[in-house]
Amino acid sequence: MEARETIRTVVRNIVPPAGLTRALAVQAMVYAVGSGLFHAGSAVFFTRALGLSAAQVGLGLSIAAGVSLLGTVPLGGLTDRYGPQRVWLVGLVLNAALFATYPFVGGFAGFLAVVVALAAVEAASGVAIQVYSINALAPAERVTAMAYQRSLLNVGFGLGAVLSGVVLAVDTTAAYRGMVWFISTVFLVTALFVRRLPRLPQTTRPAEPMSRLAVLRDRPFMAVALLSGLLTAHQTLYLTVLPLWILTHTDAPKTVIAGLVLLNTILIVLLQVRASRGADTATGAARASRRGALLIALFCLVLPLTGATRDVLTVVVLVAAATLLIVAELIESTGAWGLTAALPPAHQRGAYVGAFRLGSQVQYLIAPAGLTALGVTTGGWGWLPMAAIFALVGLAIVPVVAWAERTPRLGTEVAAPAMTPVP
Repeated sequence: MEARETIRTVVRNIVPPAGLTRALAVQAMVYAVGSGLFHAGSAVFFTRALGLSAAQVGLGLSIAAGVSLLGTVPLGGLTDRYGPQRVWLVGLVLNAALFATYPFVGGFAGFLAVVVALAAVEAASGVAIQVYSINALAPAERVTAMAYQRSLLNVGFGLGAVLSGVVLAVDTTAAYRGMVWFISTVFLVTALFVRRLPRLPQTTRPAEPMSRLAVLRDRPFMAVALLSGLLTAHQTLYLTVLPLWILTHTDAPKTVIAGLVLLNTILIVLLQVRASRGADTATGAARASRRGALLIALFCLVLPLTGATRDVLTVVVLVAAATLLIVAELIESTGAWGLTAALPPAHQRGAYVGAFRLGSQVQYLIAPAGLTALGVTTGGWGWLPMAAIFALVGLAIVPVVAWAERTPRLGTEVAAPAMTPVP
């Protein structure tokens, strides 16, 4: 009986309840099959199928990241103007069309045009997805629904990675072309899912709408966005810094890296929904962010121990450190979702969610080089200031969120109606 109840609990934490929460999670999983397939096979596709050099690929992706950074706020404002579902749907169709053109790209200029266009579409549709989930669900359901989406998103990523293994094993130009056309089809199927989601009434817009960049003047909110964005560095730590540390400072076998990636996927699928509890208010979300930050700091203190351990003990400590970082990721993610849902005003939610995403994009610009330099190239002592940084961010985020709650958002003199899905 106890084992049966445990299984039921696990299933409840993976399978979303019927209704809109399940529909949103299923579309996320379908989308992630295509996205996961491309992320796993893109480097080989760019170099083998398109004939680009590694330097050209890196430059193109860096330019695209810059476009995404600059365009997030103004393009996020499209959601406020046209509605999240419409922007989301158009984004998926454009994604499908752009991926379908990949096999016909000739040279670096064509590649750059496609990746920049994809970055702009992602900047707009990424905001629209979040805003739709926030607007369509009751406040008490939002964070849990996002947790279900992330759980099934990882299932989709895993399926996509398996498919990429097949493509890489075949290793022909035809297989790589088939891969991107399959991804294009997946995005169109996702668009059909999104089209069938409940329509939402448009929020009341101000008589004199704000400039799309005006949100950047909301200092308390932007301070929250920056602190929360810095905490998303757990991704860089897990996927970049941790593997480099293992390779250069430990005696662990290289296969441990793949095992830790698998551990990350499994724990997110199993535990993300459970970790989302208590983060559906700004105060609860701030506390979750603080706990995540302190766990990241603890990871920074535990991992360097593997530089002095040997054999099995090294692997044991690596797994312990990785588990700390995964739990930090689970908790911090729910904190970010709760803050995104609770702080922005309804009628300017697209612009505010876009501005909130700036924090994580700033992290993507500075964390790979900065954290690698501190954690790997210093020989180990750099983990101590790194731990201090994350601890300070964690201690600061609760009072900063309280400051943002006390401060009216820009344009909040316009009352927004309750958001109820239209059947």
